[in-house]
Amino acid sequence: MSTVNPLLLTILGPTACGKTALAVAVASRVGGEIISADSRQVFRGMDLGTGKDLDEYNLPSGRIPCHLVDIRDAGEEYNLYHFQNDFIAAFNSVIARGNRPILCGGTGMYVESIVRGYQLPDAPVDPDYRKSLEPFSDEELAQRLAGLIKLHNHTDTETRDRLVRALEIQEFRLNHPDAFTHLPPMRHLIFGLRCDRQVVVERIGSRLRRRLENGMVDEVQRLLDNGVPKERLLKYGLEYKHLARYLTEPDYSYDQLFDNLYTDIRRFSKRQMTWFRRMERNGITIHWLDAQNDFNSNVQNVVDLYFETENA
Repeated sequence: MSTVNPLLLTILGPTACGKTALAVAVASRVGGEIISADSRQVFRGMDLGTGKDLDEYNLPSGRIPCHLVDIRDAGEEYNLYHFQNDFIAAFNSVIARGNRPILCGGTGMYVESIVRGYQLPDAPVDPDYRKSLEPFSDEELAQRLAGLIKLHNHTDTETRDRLVRALEIQEFRLNHPDAFTHLPPMRHLIFGLRCDRQVVVERIGSRLRRRLENGMVDEVQRLLDNGVPKERLLKYGLEYKHLARYLTEPDYSYDQLFDNLYTDIRRFSKRQMTWFRRMERNGITIHWLDAQNDFNSNVQNVVDLYFETENA
């Protein structure tokens, strides 16, 4: 295996499509270690709600190593800059052991930051700078941001908070040009798993019921009991948002919890696919696999193209 420009295999896709199982099977065939690209699986104690499925890493031949899972306490701040630095450390350690890194996850921003090689500054919050932006409208702030960077997507402009933070980062970038993340050189091979929409919806529903039955409500209650603020859980979204409301708001019924969560997860899976399609439109090649195909055939297709690309 080349150590000059190692090949990073990425497996992405929407929630409930079987990414982890595929990544684990491929890792067992190529001598790989998995690096998670999930914005919430980094937190300890957030297991059922984030779908860690840690048992999937256990194979008869041994456990497949996985990085960037359970590395922060729930409630801590974790952002794209932190992820990139943690990815770099994990990637380098995998390569140093002579193994093959496999990035696996559904957080599109995390995946794209690696594939496109984003260089990010660790920009601190600047109260004075934020105050200076208060007189300006959202449209004026968006125009200012567009003058500083090329806007690849709308996420930086969808709320005022995001606009202010994006401008704050760019201001820091101008004044601290050396304070960037620097990804090691690598080549990329990207596979995506996708399902028929109705199959995804059915999987989401059955998985949600299973996780609720297996103690997801108790998991969130433990987080609250351990001092994680409700406001932080609301920001984590999806399961943690609705379960925090269910546990703290007497009028929020179990039926409302299930219906709202089921709806939000379905919408989330659609947003994930929208993000991945946009990546393709911006020139990133994704080799799509049908998650309903024979599992072993999908594994073999990934392995074959991996070795072909690595040896090219």
